[in-house]
Amino acid sequence: RRYGRGESDRALGHWMESRRVRPNTVVVAKGAHTPHCDPESLTRELLKSLDDLRTDYADLYFLHRDNLAVPAGEFVDVLNEHHRAGRIQAFGGSNWTMARIDEANRYANAHRLVGFTALSNQFSLARMISPTVPGCVAASGPAWRDWLEQTGMPVVAWSSQAAGFFAGVTLPRMRHAWHDPDNFARRDRTRRLGALLDCGPATVALAWVLRQPLAIFPIIGPHNLEELRTSLDAVNLDLSQTHLDWLDLKLPDDAVR
Repeated sequence: RRYGRGESDRALGHWMESRRVRPNTVVVAKGAHTPHCDPESLTRELLKSLDDLRTDYADLYFLHRDNLAVPAGEFVDVLNEHHRAGRIQAFGGSNWTMARIDEANRYANAHRLVGFTALSNQFSLARMISPTVPGCVAASGPAWRDWLEQTGMPVVAWSSQAAGFFAGVTLPRMRHAWHDPDNFARRDRTRRLGALLDCGPATVALAWVLRQPLAIFPIIGPHNLEELRTSLDAVNLDLSQTHLDWLDLKLPDDAVR
């Protein structure tokens, strides 16, 4: 509901209806952003999204933020109500911490309810050194990787190319999130490897995400067709384990030439 004040829902709904493609489309809905992050607002915004999307259900629903003042179990209860009603097929949290996801799923298990089955946090080759905006959570660090491996939790990763950082277009208001010596070193290595593999640095950075041994589904934000093509090229870009480790600064600078 935060994206264009619902305009993205309306545009997608019109597109699916006009082309009659809803059965072949996986729809991710999102709502309950701060300060409207509570069970009552969740229900109100979900119903409005479904109306704007011109559909009876969302395949996947994400809480856009967490609200620590609300016990995780209360969110689980209302999400299960909508799941039983067929309005959502699966659900998860965006910008939730490991502790809160664990709390939600412990509650679900204890009450024989459906738990969170997906996470949508930031994940990219560049580390988000401070939140892009308050309330945002990255899942790229070592502790997160251990947790993701142990739980098998899928990640629908936003800013999977670090908001344009690898393309060299970081906005001034985003510098606090990405401008760091290690991230600059990672970007330099994507440029050098891209020159060897005949592709751009943003393609290399996205390929790195896709080749991680985790269930990651990167979200991309192309502004035009050329940026879309550049991202799609990452699907077929073959990176070795040496490439992956070198890009993430786990190997010395001269390990790849």
